[in-house]
Order: sequence, then C-alpha cells, then structure tokens
Amino acid sequence: MSTLAPTAAAPAAVKKKKSRGGPWLSLLAWIVGILFVLPVVWMVLTSFHGESDAAQNPPAVFAPLTIEGYKEFFTGGASPWPPLLNSLTASVVSTALVLLLSIPAAYALSIKPVKKWTDTLFFFLSTKMLPIVAGLLPLYLFAQSAGLLDNIWLLIIFYTSMNLPIAVWMMRSFLSEVPVEMLEAAQMDGANLVKTLRSVIAPVVMPGIAATALICFIFSWNELLFARVLTATVAETAPVFLTSFVTSQGLFLAQLCAAAFVVSLPVLVAGFAAQDKLVQGLSLGSVK
Repeated sequence: MSTLAPTAAAPAAVKKKKSRGGPWLSLLAWIVGILFVLPVVWMVLTSFHGESDAAQNPPAVFAPLTIEGYKEFFTGGASPWPPLLNSLTASVVSTALVLLLSIPAAYALSIKPVKKWTDTLFFFLSTKMLPIVAGLLPLYLFAQSAGLLDNIWLLIIFYTSMNLPIAVWMMRSFLSEVPVEMLEAAQMDGANLVKTLRSVIAPVVMPGIAATALICFIFSWNELLFARVLTATVAETAPVFLTSFVTSQGLFLAQLCAAAFVVSLPVLVAGFAAQDKLVQGLSLGSVK
C-alpha cells in the first residue's frame, strides 16, 4: 500500500502545478498582447493630434484631438484613392490566382502524391531563400525591355509568384487532413477532379483556404520594394504612397500616422472578420 501512495498523489501534484502556472501564463499572454497592440494604438492616437502636438518630446498624450491629419490626407495634395485601388486590385487578384494554382498543386502533393514529392516541396521552399534585392535588378531590366514598368499586372504576376510557395506548403498541410473515405466516395459517385475539389475538398478545408488567402493578401498589400522600384504614378500602391509623406520639408508625423492607419484599415478589417477561420486554419494541419 505504501508503494501505491506516491503514484496516486502524482497526478494531483501535476494538476496543482499546472493550476499554479495558469495565472502567470495568462498574465504573460496579456503583456505580450499589449506590447503588440500598443504601437498600433499609439499610431491611431497620434493621428488625431495636431502636427505640433505629435512632434513634442516627450509625447503629448493628452493633447487636444483633431481630424486635420485625415482631412489633409484625403483632400490635400495627391489623391490617395488611386494607390489604394491599385493595392486592392493587386492584392485581391494575386490572392485569387495563388489559390487557383496552389490548391491543385497541394492536391497533387498530398492526396495524390507524385514521385519525390518531398523534393518538389523543397524546390518550392528554396525559391524563398533568394533575397528579393538580389533578383530586383534582373526583374527591373526584364520589365523595362518588355515595356511593363509602371504596370499593375506586372505587380500581380510578381505577387502571385512570391506567395505561391507559401500557399502550396500551407494548403498541403490542410489537404493532408482530408479523410480518404470522402474522396473514395466521390470517385464512386463519378465525380471528376474539378467537382471533387469544389464540392468535397473545398468545404472541408475552407478554414485553411481562408487562412492562406488572408496571409497572401497581407503579404501583397504590405509589399513595398517591388512596388517602389517597378512603379511610378499609374501603378503606385498604398505603401509607396506612404513614403511621399517623408519630404525634404520635414516629417509630418500626425498626417503620416493618419495615412498609415487608413492604409492598414483593410488588413485590420479582413483580419478581424476572418479571425475564427484564421485560427481554425492555422491549427488544422498542426495535429496529426
């Protein structure tokens, strides 16, 4: 009986230890979350201050609030709507193309695996190992010789190729969770590949598709280097437009914060709208 006492008390000790660490982990999670959100909150607060109050050091936290920064952003100088529409077009179209290409590729690498599929996945991943700066000059020369400089479709092609490897890796992990019995039942019913992807696989991995689409959209929306070098005025995107607020006359901090918040708003709205699908999608392929 004495030998059984320690083993019986062990689960209780482990449970007590876990309960002691629970509040500290929760506190740590809150601190980390506040540290991530604090710069965004500070940017929004600064956008509602005047330029003189925004430039003070130390910052004037309780300075009077105003919307002059937003008025200047929308009405003063160049219009922000063409860059915003260019970013929206490039992000949405490239994300749609990435999904159309990555889902069949991930299907071939997971559900109907090809020979040496691990080498194929490594090849996709190896394309992300080259720094963007290293390939920027050849891409610029190609765009110049092809007459595609300052063209939104050139950015769409680059954004699609840039996000495709990540999308294939993500979608493969999601598609590997699809039960084989569902595919066998669809084949017995005479469903072809397109119908199987649309009616059987897509509803099951919809959280994964939403997570992949959101990540590709964010990467495309925030991309600056390609857009800065390969566009001028016609295909200028929103991140490039933000750099115009840093001029030789000085840094208009309040107006820049207002512009940055407006440019970040589509990504924030998309993230909040799809947060449930994003969490489900990111955790879908994590448990085998």
